[in-house]
Amino acid sequence: MKEQLQALQQEAIQEIEVASTQKALNEVRIKYLGKKGPMTEVLRGMGKLSPKERPIVGDLANTVRAAIQEALETRIESVKATELEAKLAAEAIDVTLPGRTSLPGHTHLLQQIVDEMEDLFVGLGYTIAEGPEVETDLYNFEMLNLPKDHPARDMQDSFYITDETLLRTHTSPVQARTMLLANGEPIRIICPGKVYRRDEDDATHSHQFLQIEGLVVDEHISMADLKGTLEAFVKQLFGETREIRLRPSFFPFTEPSVEVDISCFKCGGKGCNVCKGTGWIEILGAGMVHPRVLEMAGYDSTKMSGFAFGIGVERMAMLKHGVDDIRHFYTNDLRFIEQF
Repeated sequence: MKEQLQALQQEAIQEIEVASTQKALNEVRIKYLGKKGPMTEVLRGMGKLSPKERPIVGDLANTVRAAIQEALETRIESVKATELEAKLAAEAIDVTLPGRTSLPGHTHLLQQIVDEMEDLFVGLGYTIAEGPEVETDLYNFEMLNLPKDHPARDMQDSFYITDETLLRTHTSPVQARTMLLANGEPIRIICPGKVYRRDEDDATHSHQFLQIEGLVVDEHISMADLKGTLEAFVKQLFGETREIRLRPSFFPFTEPSVEVDISCFKCGGKGCNVCKGTGWIEILGAGMVHPRVLEMAGYDSTKMSGFAFGIGVERMAMLKHGVDDIRHFYTNDLRFIEQF
């Protein structure tokens, strides 16, 4: 048995010396020192030895095990160092190579318009309100004085998901939700966000676009407040020399309702191809909040009044920067995007 232990030690150390990876060394450890290895088999056979031989063989077995373990640990350290050197050599960086230029990005033109309008209205005391893009028919239409049989629904061809769920066609549902939460208290909000309508995509229409709506509800709010607010907005976005004109119109959720025009920034009101010879350019719709809309949201329409307006962000960007096709905003063509 002594000869067997000495042979095992010699054989194990030879395999340890030729092993070149940590995985191979672990396999050697399991082979010789594992539960099913030859060292275990030798120790199990000690019961057949005489009482005089057992301590001698036991000491030798411990010596052999310690020698194999020490050889393994020494070789593992050597292999780790070799592997680290190889990894460092493979991952070496040539510091003489020129660096890779990182091109800086910038805010998209539509977001620039949104940011500019948000800054203006927040400065006027408004807060920013947001809501879900997947809406219920209740908030998208009925709370805005558009019951299911109302003919004005045909003005907004919608993406319905179920009979009672759709992609919102305007950000007005945010106004309805905010008014309900206000519990009859005054509010002053703008509601920016994406809206969806089943329009055929062309130079001036898109199935998805950005909208910012504004709403003020308080005591003694009048059309004069609406006009003053819109004048401040127009002068901020298009310049101090711009004038506005209000024309009677119809929207189910406002009464009276108006279309808002601005004096043409190209011809100054004299008439040109941009304003189609009229001297004016239509930019948005607005009006005084319909009493029924106020009442459905929990307001006393005999004491409280308000105004609302809706702004198409793409239209503002097209007018301000002379963009002739709404699709340019969404095709991610850097030749267009990098101009702004």
